Formats: sequence, structure tokens, C-alpha cells
Amino acid sequence: MRNYKEHLITSESTIKEALFRLDLLAKDAILFIINNENKLVGSLTDGDVRRGLLKGCTIDNKVTDVIQENPKYIEKDNYDISKIIEYRENNYRILPVISKDREVINVINFRLLRSYLPVDAVIMAGGRGSRLEPLTNTTPKPLLKVGDKPIMEHNVDRLALFGIDDYWVSVKYLGEQIEMFFGSGDSKNLDIRYVWEDKPLGTIGAVSKIKKFKHDYVLVTNSDVLTNLDYEDFYLDFIEKDADFSVVSIPYNVNIPYAVLENENGYIKSFKEKPTYTYYSNGGIYLMKKEVLDYVPKEEFFNATDLMEYLIKKGKKIISYPLVGYWLDVGKHEDYKKAQEDIKRVKF
Repeated sequence: MRNYKEHLITSESTIKEALFRLDLLAKDAILFIINNENKLVGSLTDGDVRRGLLKGCTIDNKVTDVIQENPKYIEKDNYDISKIIEYRENNYRILPVISKDREVINVINFRLLRSYLPVDAVIMAGGRGSRLEPLTNTTPKPLLKVGDKPIMEHNVDRLALFGIDDYWVSVKYLGEQIEMFFGSGDSKNLDIRYVWEDKPLGTIGAVSKIKKFKHDYVLVTNSDVLTNLDYEDFYLDFIEKDADFSVVSIPYNVNIPYAVLENENGYIKSFKEKPTYTYYSNGGIYLMKKEVLDYVPKEEFFNATDLMEYLIKKGKKIISYPLVGYWLDVGKHEDYKKAQEDIKRVKF
């Protein structure tokens, strides 16, 4: 993945220097000009340079003589998904992300990303993975490889594909290995922080240790789930239904090999010949308004299902998002073996 700073150039640079940089960027040839405080002052493309040269500028002029002074941008703490979709559909392919002080903190590229969701992701990666022993005796389950990379890296890369770049990873068992592998996230243009569990806190209890999320929406996921979930559609469904909490649900079909009788007070009213019933199970991926996390008790064992039950009692709006794509919980040896085969044909 390209480092976003390759798209940045200072306002003191010459047009000649900019041309070298644009040439290196090839199909992604656009530069964003920053001042000595890293604040956005403009953008520059080959076309801007060409128009400047036609007006009499030389390659020794400063880039500020030919820049576009009002480029499109995304303000990190002040955008919504509708603006992202608008930019994408109007072919604004590469955009700087700025702070409220106009400092450039990222550059996103819709040739490489499918969206840019205003969501914090919490990845629960502290479990022992005892059902996968002896594989997990010296390696934490999130770092077991499926194909050419660890399970959790498949997760992170899928989330990052939808522009989620703020992460909190809950760790405990062999957590040092996870922290060493992913680091701060810089190599992937991500911001990854770690939450250490002093004791097991369940599937969502560790979020009580996170003091300040960057967005109003939080996605919590198990680290051992492989999926090609469309996170933008998941998010849009959540917003459209004005939900407080949404859970990805996995369809499970039960085939009855006999005719099923439907009766009332002992009288048969109808029957269905060898019906199939579809049930939906918890997929271990949740999206919520960050304020619902205030209900998670501090430093106590607490599962996501406990939070769901509490929210239902409080009258909050809990919805289900039925998954139509691929999903696998890599919890047992047979699941891990299946994942190794599935990775050859399923694109994550």
C-alpha cells in the first residue's frame, strides 16, 4: 500500500520537483500542497502544471504559482457517508483527509478503497484459543495463518478496504506478539491502539477500558472471523433504520426429511412436505452508537449478548443484518482446515 505522504509536497517546492513526484505517482498523479505546519493549501495535477506553463511559468517557479487553492477534502471529525458516496460517484478518486486545524493526516484513494466509513473498529483478540491447541500453545489464535497471512490481518485488511482506519485491539494471551506484528498500523496507513485485559472480560467487556472513541459509531468484531462482509452496506442499513445496535446474523438452514404436520387442538390443518427452515445465528460482528457502550460495566466479564439483552430491556432499537456472503468462525481444527481450503477460492 502506498504511503499517503507520497502525495504531499511543501509549498516551497518547485514545479520541477512536483513533476518528478507526479511521474512517480503514475496513475495516482495528484499532489496536495502543505505549508510548514502541515496544513493543506492546495492541490496539483499534470493539468495544473500544463496550464501554468502555457501562461508563462517555468519549471523553476514555486508550485504555489499553479496550484488549485480550493481542493476537495474530507474533514476527519466532520463528515458523513453521504458525502463519501457523492465524492466517489462524481469520480473524485483521491482526497486528502484533514484535521479540524486543516493538517493533512491521510490521503484516501478510491481506486484502492471501497468507502471511508466514520467508524472506530474494536477487535477482540485476547482469547486463549484452547480448542486450537497445540497450534495456539506458542502463537495467539489471531496470528495463525490462513493462506499467506494471519487470520486477524485478513480482518484488518477487509475493514481497511472500507476506509476504517481507527482501531482498538483488545489483547491478553500472547498479546505481545499481536502488538509486535501490527505495531501502530503506520505501514497500512492505520492508527492501531491496544487495550490490555488484566483478566478475561468477555466478548465486549474490554471496551469499558477505551476512554475516547474518535467517531460516533463503533464496530466490534471477533478476531477469528473470516468474512467478505460489505461493511458499507452494513453501515448504511444501520443508519437507514436508525438503529442503536446491529448484529451480523448468519443463516442456518434446517432440512426436515419428513412432512411436517400443522395442527390446531389435535386437528390437522395443513402439512408441508420436507420443508426447510432458516434460522439466524450471531455472527460475532456488531455495529452500535458509541453511547450504548456506556452500559458496559467497568472491568467486568461482559459478553456482547449481555449488552444486547440489556439494550432490549431498555427499549433500544436492536436489529439484525443477515449476511449473504462468506463467513467462518475459525474456532476449531476442522474450521481452521476449512479456512485453508476456502482461502483459495473466496476473496476476502
